[in-house]
Amino acid sequence: MTLDPASAMPPGPASDPVRILVCDDHAVVRAGLLALLDSAPDIEVVGEAGTGEEALALAGKLTPDVVLMDLQLGEGIDGVETTRRLTSAPGASPHVLVLTTYDTDADITRAIEAGATGYLLKAERPEELFAAIHAAAEGRTTLSAPVAGRVMANLRKPPPTLTDRERDILAQLALGIGNRDIARALYISEATVKTHLRRVYDKLGVDTRAGAVAVAKERRLLP
Repeated sequence: MTLDPASAMPPGPASDPVRILVCDDHAVVRAGLLALLDSAPDIEVVGEAGTGEEALALAGKLTPDVVLMDLQLGEGIDGVETTRRLTSAPGASPHVLVLTTYDTDADITRAIEAGATGYLLKAERPEELFAAIHAAAEGRTTLSAPVAGRVMANLRKPPPTLTDRERDILAQLALGIGNRDIARALYISEATVKTHLRRVYDKLGVDTRAGAVAVAKERRLLP
């Protein structure tokens, strides 16, 4: 019998599992995610966090490959700000894969601008989550189908038509100042500012100041 030299060689070392830090403010959700991820032999959960601040501290100690990040984290900084701090930290930083129930244009835009590698909805099947985690570990982008659809739709549709005053309001929003200071800067009443804000929100499809600024930046509506 002739022995194939290749078959006589011992198998190469298995690749290291992807190291995961889970950040979600709901303990029951974290427990379910941990149980699910533990069933994957090529994924290792190294820690869990219930707040953004806790995630930042643990990421510095545990050096995960991927942080699985919810967007709404209760009190303290939210998932977007946590993502921004994680991805902008000096040295090697983990990739962030957003896992959330929120799929508004503003949420998606803010998360991607903050540096998220992928954006997944919690309704995804486990195998889709596992694949997205491995993609994120390699720096590849993964979007849930509904999220990808919204991104493409936004790229295709023409930018909203804003009046000069609405653009002025947006520019002031981007500076992070309140309605009273905006009114003073533009020599209009605070009630007029609120009226313009409602119109801007409607045209951009958002309901928050941060969302308006994020979408305005995405669509290049700001100077």
